[in-house]
Amino acid sequence: MNFGAINTPPKYVIASILASFGAIVFGYDTGIIGPVTVMNQFAESFGDFSETAHGAIVSAILIPAAITALFGGHLADSVGRVKAIALGAAIFGVGAALEAGAAHIAMFVVGRGLAGVGEGFFLSTISVYVTEISPPRIRGLIGGIPQFFISFGLCAGYFVCYGSANILSSLSWRLPFAIQSLVAFIFLVITFSLPESPRWLTSMGRKQDAAANWEKLEVLAEDREAIIEDTELTLHHTMSRPTSVIVKSKINTLFAVFSPTAWRRTTLGIFLNAAQQLSGIDGVLYYAPTLFLNAGLSSSSASFLASGVSALLIFATTIPAFLLADHWNRRTNILTGGSIQAMCMIIIGALYASGQVSPGSAGAWTVIVLIYLFTIGFSATWAVVIRVVTSEVQPAATRAAATSLAQATNWFVNFIVALTTPLFLARSAGGVYFMFGFSSVIAVVVCMLWMPETRGRNLEDIEGNFNGKKRGPEDQLPMSEERRGCGMGETAGT
Repeated sequence: MNFGAINTPPKYVIASILASFGAIVFGYDTGIIGPVTVMNQFAESFGDFSETAHGAIVSAILIPAAITALFGGHLADSVGRVKAIALGAAIFGVGAALEAGAAHIAMFVVGRGLAGVGEGFFLSTISVYVTEISPPRIRGLIGGIPQFFISFGLCAGYFVCYGSANILSSLSWRLPFAIQSLVAFIFLVITFSLPESPRWLTSMGRKQDAAANWEKLEVLAEDREAIIEDTELTLHHTMSRPTSVIVKSKINTLFAVFSPTAWRRTTLGIFLNAAQQLSGIDGVLYYAPTLFLNAGLSSSSASFLASGVSALLIFATTIPAFLLADHWNRRTNILTGGSIQAMCMIIIGALYASGQVSPGSAGAWTVIVLIYLFTIGFSATWAVVIRVVTSEVQPAATRAAATSLAQATNWFVNFIVALTTPLFLARSAGGVYFMFGFSSVIAVVVCMLWMPETRGRNLEDIEGNFNGKKRGPEDQLPMSEERRGCGMGETAGT
């Protein structure tokens, strides 16, 4: 047998996988915080909480993450993508350790806040890094790797809690956070092996270092040419501006994202990330045990298991979703996903409003099935594509800052959803579902009218859409056959 004939993936794929490993801790936190805060052992340690306090504890990680993300892009532009990711991983690991060892609720909340600071630094930067080292022809596939790991972390978190809930001491809720801290520090070690983004090196004038890293990443010459074309086009636009404008941009890149040539793309990224959270996905994931109890499941263990099943469905759906990311237009993906999400949420709201939901009733089982369908629809579409579009639609000069701003918006809206969902559920079980459903309807309408297709297209093509070029039939297509070369299916087989 000729073992030398076994093909290994290019190094840029391996680097993308290693960088995306950090997304596990993000998904894992989403998976554990809901189950942990309804454990009896957690209440024995810190007392019972009102709906408001429950929401505040769950969402304590989000505002620090959002604030940090606002500056995370500038940090990534200043020191590099890899160093920004490493700093975030270290801070997150310390925060998770504080949560695991918390002696009182204040220490627990401080730990969540510190973890949020780290999360803000590394999560949006991971998306930027993966996008910048990926050839345009498979950018959707590679860009979907972080979401794959988020789904894996979510699934792992639910089942760790399902197992640890049987421990009678406070270790039942401490163990999930101890594991989270360990994973974060493992990720920190992994970052030391990542080559810096050649795009960032090029933007800093370090062309020799950039060329060396392209070689390390094993990016093919024709793919490298397409990637460099995007970078150099952006640098040309940047360098053609007056020096004073460039200096101001370096001082505060957040202003540059709203420049006349960039604000439309920045606004799209912000809107998509807000819409993603207003769909209700994290309201479902954070409070899944509560939602399933409200729908008629009679025990905490049953609701934990049902929550774990939803995580398994998300994980299973994410696999084909990111493998097929470059076979499905981004607009079609978003419009289809938003329609499915809206339908599920509005029907659930109608069932509650009409009094059809009671333990063991057909209405209760319909709600459970629709929650599962909602999570499947989201995972197959918005979970992957919104993160990809947010990053790939931006020019290189503002990509890190614009992506960080969009991620900050995601966390701010996530905070509102996480804080208010328990309050909504306590007052009107159906009202919150109507709100989430009609939010998705609005998102579908906006994207149908104003979002261009971005799949497989270079920066110059995308810039034309946002700077006044009328969208035509070509904007519904990925790219010309000449640019595509071999299809993604052929790439996977080489």
